[in-house]
Amino acid sequence: MNSILPEDKKSKILNKLGKANAKFQKVYKGDSTDRQPVHTVYGGANLFKSDRTVKMGKVAQGNLDAYAPNFVVMAKALEIRGHENMPDNKSDIDALVSELDAMSEDDRQSHEAWLAYTVYNKMKEKLSREAIEDFRIDFEDGFGNRPDDEEDATAVNAAQELAKGMQAGTISPFIGIRIKPFTEDLKMRGVRTLDIFLSTLLPLTSNKLPDNFVVTLPKVTIPEQVTALVELFELIEENTGLEEGSLKMEIMVETTQSVVNAKGKNPLMGLIKASKGRITGAHFGTYDYTASCSITAEYQVMNHQVCDFAHHMMKVALGGTGIFLSDGATNVMPVGPHRGDGLSKAQEKENTEVVHKAWKLAYDHNRHTLWKGMYQGWDLHPAQLPIRYMAVYSYFLESYEEATLRLRNFVSKAAQATLSGDVFDDAATGQGLLNYFLSALNCGAISEEDALKTSLTLDEIRSRSFYKILEGRRGK
Repeated sequence: MNSILPEDKKSKILNKLGKANAKFQKVYKGDSTDRQPVHTVYGGANLFKSDRTVKMGKVAQGNLDAYAPNFVVMAKALEIRGHENMPDNKSDIDALVSELDAMSEDDRQSHEAWLAYTVYNKMKEKLSREAIEDFRIDFEDGFGNRPDDEEDATAVNAAQELAKGMQAGTISPFIGIRIKPFTEDLKMRGVRTLDIFLSTLLPLTSNKLPDNFVVTLPKVTIPEQVTALVELFELIEENTGLEEGSLKMEIMVETTQSVVNAKGKNPLMGLIKASKGRITGAHFGTYDYTASCSITAEYQVMNHQVCDFAHHMMKVALGGTGIFLSDGATNVMPVGPHRGDGLSKAQEKENTEVVHKAWKLAYDHNRHTLWKGMYQGWDLHPAQLPIRYMAVYSYFLESYEEATLRLRNFVSKAAQATLSGDVFDDAATGQGLLNYFLSALNCGAISEEDALKTSLTLDEIRSRSFYKILEGRRGK
């Protein structure tokens, strides 16, 4: 075949382009294949014990038993699909539960109560097995500003308790500490707590950090704050013998200046670059951010439009970098106003109404976050844990059948467009469907067996690239 392009000049142009592409791909290397926790639970450092997450899981189960002892009560409280046709009296509810229990999974999927039943049982199993995925020992808002000697003592005690938890296997699979921000008035306190905590922990653990350990730096506004923490990490690693690069951090986006800086630019990529690869996640601080936007307390909510704007700016700035993004927390706790034994029927009813209202609020907030493509958020109280998993599992499972069919049809016709039902799929949609299965697998909403019904292999799904999947299949 004749060519009008001189080979030497064409090669020079393409080599130059290759270098530019490689530079781009070094920054935008794609989504991380690592597991991302669905939430981070923040707890005051003064309350941290080696078995804190275990006890919080038990409290969550007790709260569930008290206010949603079966899937029907939960479905009605959260208004999950099909709740309108579910029974109200206990005998009919018991009969429905028994009916569903006796069915095979294939038969159960055709029942209108399948979604609520399945999500509820998955949630209960999760609470009993691993109620908390990520825990942050908090020396900032959850601890407050206290005398130096009190925070010093708390840092020592929290480190000792973490060492006990590592030994006993009672800590969450992801864990870390949040120090005070590196503002001019608090930077010394933040560094001092970090120093005391790690200098206490490491001798007790034979110089080992917990798995997936991070230091959360709040209220980050300028790259120099990130750089300072990186340089402190380097000193700690050098002086303790920790492997270079083993200390990781998360940053918190909590002010308008973290979204648009004095030059009118989004500074988030600059913050990431300042970390020299140590930043693993960027967490949104709902209440500090809304306050920085002059939103009054009554309207400082997770689904406020100013939060939606900030979330999208975070995704635009950090999409494809492998940095995990997390939303904030619902600050209305699902706790009844009446405590103790011997409550009247009226008091019990009021407690239930208050808890269910708070559950529904958190459920809607979490679903709104998931809808925006952010798959992690904060929880602040054990009673929020059931709702975290209800929101995540229902979000993925309610569209599981449709997504499976569409992806299977699309893959079967390789790169050709496919008409599935009334939705026209293209390659971008194929990637979106793949993202759905990756996220659903990651959070436990679906099993590996469920994912295989797409006709993809697990290796193909975990490749995270729909284009590579199609290229590989065409090559066969």
